[in-house]
Amino acid sequence: MNWNWTDLNIAAATPEIVLLCALFAVLLADLWTSDENRYITHYLSIGAMLAAAFGQIAVWSAEPMVAFNGMYVADGVAQLSKLAVYLGTAVLFVYAKPYNQSRGIFKGEFYTLAMFAAVGMSVMISASHFLTAYVGLELLSLALYAMIALRRDSAQASEAALKYFVLGALASGILLYGISMVYGATGSLQFQEIFLAAHAGKVNAWLLKLGVLFIVAAVAFKFGAAPFHMWVADVYQGAPTSVTAFVGSVPKIAATVFAFRILVSGLALQMGDWLLMFAGLAVLSLIVGNLAAIMQTNIKRMFAFSTVSHMGFILLAFLGSVVGIQAAIYYAVAYVLMSLAGFGVLMLISRAGHECDNISDLAGLNQRNAWYAFVMLLVLFSMAGIPPLVGFYAKFAVLQALLGSNYAWATALAVFAVVMSLIGAFYYLRVVKVMYFDPAQDQRELGGDLESKWILSLNALLLLVWGVLPSTLTDWIATAIKQTF
Repeated sequence: MNWNWTDLNIAAATPEIVLLCALFAVLLADLWTSDENRYITHYLSIGAMLAAAFGQIAVWSAEPMVAFNGMYVADGVAQLSKLAVYLGTAVLFVYAKPYNQSRGIFKGEFYTLAMFAAVGMSVMISASHFLTAYVGLELLSLALYAMIALRRDSAQASEAALKYFVLGALASGILLYGISMVYGATGSLQFQEIFLAAHAGKVNAWLLKLGVLFIVAAVAFKFGAAPFHMWVADVYQGAPTSVTAFVGSVPKIAATVFAFRILVSGLALQMGDWLLMFAGLAVLSLIVGNLAAIMQTNIKRMFAFSTVSHMGFILLAFLGSVVGIQAAIYYAVAYVLMSLAGFGVLMLISRAGHECDNISDLAGLNQRNAWYAFVMLLVLFSMAGIPPLVGFYAKFAVLQALLGSNYAWATALAVFAVVMSLIGAFYYLRVVKVMYFDPAQDQRELGGDLESKWILSLNALLLLVWGVLPSTLTDWIATAIKQTF
């Protein structure tokens, strides 16, 4: 009897299957690997992420693939987003190696937990059913809780993990409560069926509105948007920098697509309700994120509040219809690039016995290592939205989508976002001033292996290329969205 992947209806999940098989192989290999040979786990983990990426490319389809009785979908947005997640995680592994080695956390747990989180993100991205989305979210969250507490001798890391766990459990409960209301209002948990029920008018309108309210609150927590941002700064500061780099980068792509799946695919007819909430969350995030970041002296806390403001821009993008969704995904990918490069520099600057925590630790960086200083300069300028870097075009695309929407208040929101960006530029330029004009407090040579330096250079190059030639990425995203719709 002849059969293939399509007959089994699992072609849509091929990358996840490849990643899980590779993950189990890494788990088994790590059991027999001594601490001196832990680099084997490191390279196997990078190979696992690249294998998942190649698995995704191998089954790339111009037409959406549906699996598991309609609970799982692999469309253009899912395929592109998962590819970005796998490659971003592989890059993080490269950056984290020298940092983890000097901190005594160069362990297999770091890699396996990150890969479990990647599987969770993949499930979130491809979910077309609330149950699937919740399973993916919890798999991601549980892995992150453990990663944050990876340094068991650090009280600060344990406190951050506990705080994230308690607030994450609360957010999960809120999401479940909202899902139950949506089910009670529509009689289904599948996004397409929810949309059709709402279109036919066979819903309890007020119960559905209440469900949307709870779901938006849970989505805002995963974004780290104000006022659900109370965990962000403590987690960024308390977790090891290698874990902070992971928490603050690739999960943002998953959160963006997660919001797209639930709100745009399933609850599109309730757009008038959740768009107003997104607008309010975006405004609050821009205010809180930028003003709080100005007051920080800890570089990781500054990046944390910066993240809150950037998530405000992604939330604004959702107000711009299909063009806005394209801008949101582009912004998420751009932010992952910026965040990985920024934290990559922080990890390479840190050494045994010294953590690059404060802005003052970057003093005189240009004198000590001009290349690291230049890469950090590109990251900070890009986050500030200075042309011709990728961050500028990401913000421009969001503003363009916002102005192209049919809402009367969109222009006011665009102006407000520009003003907040100008305020935000202050704390980014302050770090540049410290790197280039303050005297170095430490003259010791900065570390970093050749592998990390090459990947960091490529990362920095993409910040320039996708800023000068954004169409190389935006066209790909636009095609993926057309395949989805």
